[in-house]
Amino acid sequence: MTDSQLRKASLLVRATEGTGLSDFGEDSWEEGLDRLVHALQAEGDLSEVGEVVASTMIVDFLKSRLRVIDWHQRHPEIGTTIVPDPVLVIGQPRTGTTILFDLLAQDPRFRVPLTWEVAQPHPPPETATYLTDPRIEDAAIAQAMSESLNPGFQSIHPSGPRRGQECVAITAGDFRSLLFSTAFHVPSYSRWLLWEADMAPAYRYHRKFLQLLQWRHGGERWLLKSPAHQWCLGAVFAEYPNATIVHTHRDPLKVLASTASLTAHLQRIAREHTSIPIQATEWVDYLVEGNNRSVTVREDGTVPAGRAIDLHFGAVMRDPWGSISGVYEQMGTTLDSHAEDAMRTFYDDNPVDKHGVHRYTFSATGLEVGEVRRRTQRYEDYFKVPQEALG
Repeated sequence: MTDSQLRKASLLVRATEGTGLSDFGEDSWEEGLDRLVHALQAEGDLSEVGEVVASTMIVDFLKSRLRVIDWHQRHPEIGTTIVPDPVLVIGQPRTGTTILFDLLAQDPRFRVPLTWEVAQPHPPPETATYLTDPRIEDAAIAQAMSESLNPGFQSIHPSGPRRGQECVAITAGDFRSLLFSTAFHVPSYSRWLLWEADMAPAYRYHRKFLQLLQWRHGGERWLLKSPAHQWCLGAVFAEYPNATIVHTHRDPLKVLASTASLTAHLQRIAREHTSIPIQATEWVDYLVEGNNRSVTVREDGTVPAGRAIDLHFGAVMRDPWGSISGVYEQMGTTLDSHAEDAMRTFYDDNPVDKHGVHRYTFSATGLEVGEVRRRTQRYEDYFKVPQEALG
């Protein structure tokens, strides 16, 4: 691979020639792409495989954006459809968001963006072929290839073509997404994303994406998920003012230890050198900032009263059914028996150790417990988060 293939011009040529399209819609995506490409070149420490992975990922998101915009332009009625008020599962990484999302997704009243359709949302999925679409097999092949490149990732973060996909894979089409920060070492991009970037365009694109997915296969209400929403809830509620968040909480030092382990494992595909201490040193600032913002948006009313449901990780793990019943109660509805049966079946078929056990300790981060604990105190106190044994 030549260096020019990780340059913006080359990436755009590959995307436009690969689709025969050239209109990317509003130009908000360009700043994020510019910053991402610069960070990959200057900081990425990319291996040869990493260069291929990074360039392919970027081109795929550019192609997807081109096609999403093309569908909207050829069928303007898509953009007039109402996106049902979403329920968003949020919380820092490693706080139980995935299992909670997967269980709630078994309720057929929710419309969930599945991995296969987020990877290839065009042509828009249709109800008649939703369970048999050939893109499901495409996504399964892609996942198997990813697991072969980086064995063991499923034990850390279970996924699958028919399981729900995170919103970071949607906002990545506007190149404002923590997906890039987890897959690659791009600290200058991450700092821009978390402290400077205007996230409003990302959520405008997010709405367009959902409108396309629901056009021929709708649902009563969207169920969405991403830890990344926690950093930008102002933009979330500006775009979806009647959203409800289900916010999971966990000892932030355990979160940091697990996140550092996750990102170190994930970045082995693309990066020449990484380690848990390297990841922890970078991510501690991001996680502390996200926690502090989650307090601020409650105190200042950015998250409207009655629009937040809080759950603690330990409680969800001990009693998922009681936690889920509480979520439905706070949403003013009930969990019907058919949905609960589907959830219990999924739970039984997907035990937490199905793909192995993710083991990690705070001591592996190399950080000092007292200093990190001091920085997370505001969040712990506000949400009454119990501390855990760290190891």
